[in-house]
Amino acid sequence: MKIIACIKQVPDSEAKVRADNGAVNWGDAPLVINPFDEYAVEGALQQKEATSGASSSLSTVTALCIGPESAKEALKHALAMGVDDTILVSDPALNNIDTVGAARVLAAAIQKIGGVDMVVFGRQTLDSGSGLTPAQTARVLGWSMLGLAGQIKVEERSVTVDRVIEEGRQSVKAKLPAVISVVQSIGEPRYPSFMGIRKASKATIPVWSLSDLGISAPEAIVKRAELVNPPARESTIEIIGGESPAEIAEKLADKLIAEKAL
Repeated sequence: MKIIACIKQVPDSEAKVRADNGAVNWGDAPLVINPFDEYAVEGALQQKEATSGASSSLSTVTALCIGPESAKEALKHALAMGVDDTILVSDPALNNIDTVGAARVLAAAIQKIGGVDMVVFGRQTLDSGSGLTPAQTARVLGWSMLGLAGQIKVEERSVTVDRVIEEGRQSVKAKLPAVISVVQSIGEPRYPSFMGIRKASKATIPVWSLSDLGISAPEAIVKRAELVNPPARESTIEIIGGESPAEIAEKLADKLIAEKAL
């Protein structure tokens, strides 16, 4: 079985976003692998372990990422976790793509890889958080989409997942190939091993451009016209004192009534 884990490099979760000339600015926040995508890598590795040996050939996991040169670090993190191969799709024309554009580029890369049985995503990313790219990628590929999976089981050429939804659990089944997005219930992401870290440090990560994929840059359907910082909020603090709790409470009640808060 050939499995693709789609990942993304994002600013650290502690980053403070602000508007800068109408655009998003994350400041000097460190860039890391999207935390939800660690679960995608974990889910893909679980399937590799479950299906390897079930046929004459071993299963493999390839981490696929769209991003700048710095995104190689996110791919190295996936390598250290245990994936077999990595591919970075990087092109200056992709700097401002939306989720639809990302889906088209990912689908083109998946088709170029060829022979893929399963594509695994995290449920969403920290930077945009829309969670749309998995379904949009499935739509472009023409494959089944199984979202919010907390458990995955492959039998012959079919995959069954337990979806984690508000009402509880929902079991759904589809034929392979398929696109799956996973949630935290898939299992805690494994820590990078020492050997994995050494492998990642020495790895040469292939970089594909749009010309390598044979496509042009997708035009963004959703465009941000302008982004502004929220207005500054002024607040004052007044400490109400008194000789007793009852007196303080009475003064507080009078103040709230005067301010029309009650």
